[in-house]
Amino acid sequence: MAEAAGIFIRCVERRDGSVLEIRQLSSGDVGCVVWDAAIVLSKFLERRECTEPGSLRGRSALELGSGTGIVGIMAATLGADVTVTDLEELQELMKSNIDSNSHLITGSCQAKVLKWGEVSDSFPTLDYILMADCIYYEESLKPLLKTLKDLAGHETCIFCCYEERMTGKNPEIERKFFELLKTDFEYEEVSIEKHDEEYRSEDIHILQVYRKK
Repeated sequence: MAEAAGIFIRCVERRDGSVLEIRQLSSGDVGCVVWDAAIVLSKFLERRECTEPGSLRGRSALELGSGTGIVGIMAATLGADVTVTDLEELQELMKSNIDSNSHLITGSCQAKVLKWGEVSDSFPTLDYILMADCIYYEESLKPLLKTLKDLAGHETCIFCCYEERMTGKNPEIERKFFELLKTDFEYEEVSIEKHDEEYRSEDIHILQVYRKK
């Protein structure tokens, strides 16, 4: 149901029965809506916290290309201290979603502007970097990889979730991303059996990525 003209609520139920209410816009850039990969990664983090209790609580995390902020907000409800990041035009949407779900947050969550390839702010040593559906424009691949190098320490765990798309330039863009990624990072795919039991798809992949030592 629309909350206001052009604003729609996407509800995501958590395992304890509480509900994340994420505002998304009916028009605008790709960051204005909740994508399936973001939900899959959010629910994976929640399931992982059940199998590895305390893996997020008190840990520092940063989400890249946050859009609505759903992944970072979910991590914050699991006790992580999270910074959700995106371009200036998405700050209001992210902050609105943080505020509307603040009663569920047990860690902390703040929104910041971050343009890929231009990391100017100093961020603390990160335990986690989260990214969902960030592989879509060929011209953004090198800035994205530079940002990962700038932010990730050798102990930083990067969870990269993406939907495999077989149309247009998507296969070539994905191939190039992984080719570039292998220069400085090593990665493995998280088995789909470790995804949330309900929120999973053969077309949506989660990678666990680390900087090469």
